[in-house]
Amino acid sequence: MSRLQIRNSLLLFLAAVIWGCAFAAQSIGMEYIEPFTFTTVRSFIGSLFLLPCIYILGKHKASPPPNKAEDKKELLKAGLLCGIIICIAVNLQQIALISAGVGKSGFLTALYIVIVPIIGVFTGKRPGKKLCLAVVCAVAGMYLLCMKSGSLTLEFADILLILCAVVFSLHIMTVDYYTRRVDGVKLSCIQFFVCGAISAVPMFLLENPSISAICTAWAPVLYTGVLSTGVAYTLQIVGQKGLNPVVASLLMSLESVVSALAGWLVLGQGLSARELTGCAVMFAAIILAQLPD
Repeated sequence: MSRLQIRNSLLLFLAAVIWGCAFAAQSIGMEYIEPFTFTTVRSFIGSLFLLPCIYILGKHKASPPPNKAEDKKELLKAGLLCGIIICIAVNLQQIALISAGVGKSGFLTALYIVIVPIIGVFTGKRPGKKLCLAVVCAVAGMYLLCMKSGSLTLEFADILLILCAVVFSLHIMTVDYYTRRVDGVKLSCIQFFVCGAISAVPMFLLENPSISAICTAWAPVLYTGVLSTGVAYTLQIVGQKGLNPVVASLLMSLESVVSALAGWLVLGQGLSARELTGCAVMFAAIILAQLPD
């Protein structure tokens, strides 16, 4: 592994730690403001936070590339596409956190670690026995984690989180495509401006946003806006450069472990023995999916 790959792996690990703690912040934020309002505010804060970063990084570039029209067009296209995808994923997650526990939310969101290699099937890569076994283990773990008292029905929040994992998988693959073509920090800034702009529509149509409520939730809003949105997603875009998207998803899936710890330490949310077993089986599937053939 090269020094660049080691550095990028550490960046993704740091992003996973920030995201894992963000589950607790997002859950606390739901006590004061509604989901689309939370997403809108955090997205605009993250986008604004990155503007001075872009300016400073631009000043320190030894030989900045020429601003070609086609490069700007590619950047805007990437930012718009990533912004739409991340908007869907984040809002699904935020709505689910109204009723779902932090630990469970982290583990279900981390299902993208299995979904990402499955997406590879549609690019011409046939799944091997190892991948099939990982999927079976993940489904078994999901049953233990999500099915209450042997019920054969998923809770609504669980369905939202599984859909969220699928959309996050698409975001990982999209970032993998564009990370070699455009500036990572600028892409992150644009994608969250797009995310905030789209989320503002249902915020005004379906919710009752108020400045006082947002100010009351200033701590979780600032954490998710500056660190989770502005910093961590930028670390993802920069860190994915040069890494296999499956390896990148493995590193980022560590957010599920951090989220469970954060839910226990910050919110006092415990998991039953059945749910802990489901978490363990899902995590085993996550590791199995990444082992060499």
